[in-house]
Amino acid sequence: MTEQHSAAEIFGKIQVNIGKVMRGQGGAIRKLMAAFAAGGHVLLEDFPGTGKTTLAKALAKSIGSGFNRVQFTPDLLPTDILGVSIYDKASQSFRFHEGPIFTNILLADEINRASPRTQSALLEAMGENQVSVDGTTYKLAELFFVIATQNPVEFHGTYPLPEAQMDRFMVQFRPGYVEAEDEVAILSDQEKSHPLEAIGACVSLEEALALKRLAKEVRISPEMKRYAVELVRATRHAPGVQLGASPRASLSLMKVARAAALLDGQGFVAPEHLLEMAVPVIAHRLSLDPQARFSGLTAAAVVEDIIKSVPVPA
Repeated sequence: MTEQHSAAEIFGKIQVNIGKVMRGQGGAIRKLMAAFAAGGHVLLEDFPGTGKTTLAKALAKSIGSGFNRVQFTPDLLPTDILGVSIYDKASQSFRFHEGPIFTNILLADEINRASPRTQSALLEAMGENQVSVDGTTYKLAELFFVIATQNPVEFHGTYPLPEAQMDRFMVQFRPGYVEAEDEVAILSDQEKSHPLEAIGACVSLEEALALKRLAKEVRISPEMKRYAVELVRATRHAPGVQLGASPRASLSLMKVARAAALLDGQGFVAPEHLLEMAVPVIAHRLSLDPQARFSGLTAAAVVEDIIKSVPVPA
């Protein structure tokens, strides 16, 4: 059995396990796992009650990893996330007490309810896998994965995430509402207890880390690299776009496409992997001009139009 097929089996186990809790969300699970294998972070934006928090908890339980949840509120401080140095009288020195960011999977719940100052506490951690407190740098775990949730910015008491923060998230997507049959199944599943309580680890932490290693070995041809770059570059002069996607978007698209190919048990990236991940990777990085936004244009629609206009490599 090839390593790619082994990785596909690991993903299959995780998908089935999470599916016991998240009914009708196969697409959301796949995007989440692609970002996980690609070494990025995920932003889930949707209305309350669509299972964003449950999805994060189900992943943590499925791989048996450390998990911390931080509820973002307007009065949350950066030290509530990173940790704080406290003076120890006995040793007459300061001792650093780690914050909840020192874990494997961090759920930043309703991240846009906190102030921009608090949101920025995650920038270094997400970009460099480390945090700096009082002039000292602390490394985070090898498996450090941020799953942030946010309500639509039109909701009361929310602060839009700045462009630099949005750019740190490799993927953004909406789980969305499920079909009626799946919603009925959810009612049946939770009639007596929550199914989250019944699931456990289905793969080891080492197997989960192997996905990240194997994703880097998936081949991507020069033609596929050029195609990814052309999709991203097209956003910089698209009608209605004030700020297009940066080269970080091209890198993210390549990495997530390689991870998607790995989840399929393939050793190379095909055009369909880039097309599948283009909107989740690129759309949230775009800033639309006010007139286009007020006319109803969305960033996702811009990327979808670009996909139709950029020729797919033969």
